[in-house]
Amino acid sequence: MAFGIFLHRSDSIYDDRLAERYQFPRQYLSRAKACVGGWIIYLEPTKVHATRGYFAAAKVQDIVPDSTRPDMYSALIEPNTYIEFSDLVPFKGQDGLVELGLLNDAGKISGRAQSAVRPLSAVDFNRIIDRGLNADSTLLPRIGDIPSSTDFREHQAPYDSGATRDRTMLLMSRITRDRAFRQVVLRAYDSRCAMTGLRLINGGGRAEAEAAHIRPVSENGPDCVSNGLALSGTVHWMFDRGLLGIADDLRILISRQVNNAETVAMMINETGHLLHTQRKGDRPQPQYLRWHRENCFKG
Repeated sequence: MAFGIFLHRSDSIYDDRLAERYQFPRQYLSRAKACVGGWIIYLEPTKVHATRGYFAAAKVQDIVPDSTRPDMYSALIEPNTYIEFSDLVPFKGQDGLVELGLLNDAGKISGRAQSAVRPLSAVDFNRIIDRGLNADSTLLPRIGDIPSSTDFREHQAPYDSGATRDRTMLLMSRITRDRAFRQVVLRAYDSRCAMTGLRLINGGGRAEAEAAHIRPVSENGPDCVSNGLALSGTVHWMFDRGLLGIADDLRILISRQVNNAETVAMMINETGHLLHTQRKGDRPQPQYLRWHRENCFKG
């Protein structure tokens, strides 16, 4: 199985939807094709302000010509494989370069580091995944979400710096994905409920807010922060049942089927809109909000 790195800037000029497709010019075609059927890791360049470093992984399903621009191609991402890291991995950490394959014979960073699409060794892939999906976190799951002891042991295997343990199994584990999704969503909203604005943390450092998918995983909703909301338990319940919705301008909608709309309205923050995420790129995407309104919200 081949692994690769896809560079992506938060201010990219390319038509990227990272959970669905990655656009690139012809010069990277052969390298991108080598990744078909394999996993890639997204990296934000160090020159980007407040860079996230290595921040997500996904599996490449196919490479197709871009229908909108000549000499451009798109790497299509296999549905339900995109996963954002619970811990952002810096390009160069305290113990040095993370992607060791970029070092030349003199031990310096080679020109390959400038390539937007490049191969990645299995050893480097494993190292980045292990750091990006660290199971330890202060944003612990609520008691009812803690996996059974058997499931928990499955992800406590000793660290292996080589290519012997298959991290791709970890990437597709629902336990791993739920944990990572919760962490990235709560981080985006500073552990506040996006609708009420409340930020409740218990004595053990556990946030009361839950991570809600806008378009559910069961309906091919991706595990990306732009398809997520931090919501308190009651609000999450109402959102999942279509009693609350969200307009494209992030205005919070209350269903006519709510039996006490005035009380519900009092729960909503005074702006009547979702709280903004800390990063603009983490805000809910219109296509997910539209899906929820058309398939779930009981207007």
